[in-house]
Parts: sequence; structure tokens; C-alpha cells
Amino acid sequence: MDGNGRWARERGAPRYEGHRAGMKSVRDVVEGSIEAGLEILTLFAFSHENWQRPAHEIAFLMKLLQLYAKSEGQELADTGVEVHVVGDMERLQKSARKAIDLITSKTRGGDRLQLVLAISYGGRAELVLAARRLAERVVGEKLDPDDIDEKSFAAELLTAPWRDPDLMIRTSGEYRISNFMLWQLAYSELYSTPTLWPDFTREDLFEAILDYQRRERRFGKVSV
Repeated sequence: MDGNGRWARERGAPRYEGHRAGMKSVRDVVEGSIEAGLEILTLFAFSHENWQRPAHEIAFLMKLLQLYAKSEGQELADTGVEVHVVGDMERLQKSARKAIDLITSKTRGGDRLQLVLAISYGGRAELVLAARRLAERVVGEKLDPDDIDEKSFAAELLTAPWRDPDLMIRTSGEYRISNFMLWQLAYSELYSTPTLWPDFTREDLFEAILDYQRRERRFGKVSV
């Protein structure tokens, strides 16, 4: 969800106003995902690299997380959205972790959309964690190194409960994946739009889905 800062700068507003405006897009895209019949929606909300931002901006983003959990939790639950969070929760303040517990517990059991929020998340860190978990099992003699394959490795990823993404949408005209789901995106379709995240609507989401539906996914095979 890129472009909050640029959106604010174009309007002569502080960066936090861009983040605040981006919250409206989150709601619209979640509702649009349900309307389109999507089963899983993952939003990259806060990366490992984002910890390098100014302390006041990080504090504001964490407050937005708390606000989202309090203001949207019940409505998400009522519409059948089940919220999950992946990332390094140990780096979050207690108040942020409490907000995550609140929204995940309140929405548990939702069966219309799985909403996965990537917070304090980094693809490389996730791969290292998966490798470490496998190594610990080998050292504990619970796993033979010869039994390690793609399936066993994927089972140790933070996203193991969900299948790999079909489509990754990148806003604000960027053409990089920015350390997001490095393993899972191996055969995902990539879509970039110049629209800044605060201006991204469900119509933009539908356009991305339509573009995806026009593509031929071969997964390395030859077309029939």
C-alpha cells in the first residue's frame, strides 16, 4: 500500500495525513474484495524496513493500527471477515499487540474473507525464520535433512495457512516487491498502477482483477 507520503506531499500536508487517508482505502478494498468474491486479501501494512522511519511517524502508524482494531473490528466480524496478522510481533509495543489480539479474537470464525495484515514483516526475515525452524528440528532429530523439500519449507513460513497469492498489486507506480513474500510470489502475477494508495478504490481493485483474468498463467509450462 504505497504512496501515502506522496499523496500528503502533493497536498502540502504532513505525512500522517496520507496514512490517515489510506485507512479509507483499506475499508473500500476490503469491501470490494468481498464483493468480488475473493477468499484471501493480504495487506502489507508495515515492513521491517519501516522501523527506520522517524519515531513520531512510527508512533502514529501504531495508533492507526489501534484505531482500526477498535473502529473496524465489529463491522469486519459482522461481514464475515477473519483477520490474521503476520510479522515480528515482538518489536511492537504492548498497546499495538493488544490491538492485534482484539481484532483477531473479535473476527475469529469469519468465513467470507481472510484478511491478512503483514505488520513488522519482511520476506527475508521470514525465510531465515523458516530455515531456523527446520534446523532446530534437524538438531532435535525430529527431521532428516534429506526430507527437507519445498513443501516442508513452505510449511514453516508465516503464511503457511494460506495458499500463495495469485496476484500482487503495487500502487503508486512502483515496480519492485520490496521484500514482500519472496518465496510465495514466485509465480504470482504482478500488477502496478500509478494510483497512490489513498486514492485507490474498489474500482481500481476490480480493474486489477480484470487485468489478471486476461492473462495466461503457465507456471513455466508450455501453452496448450
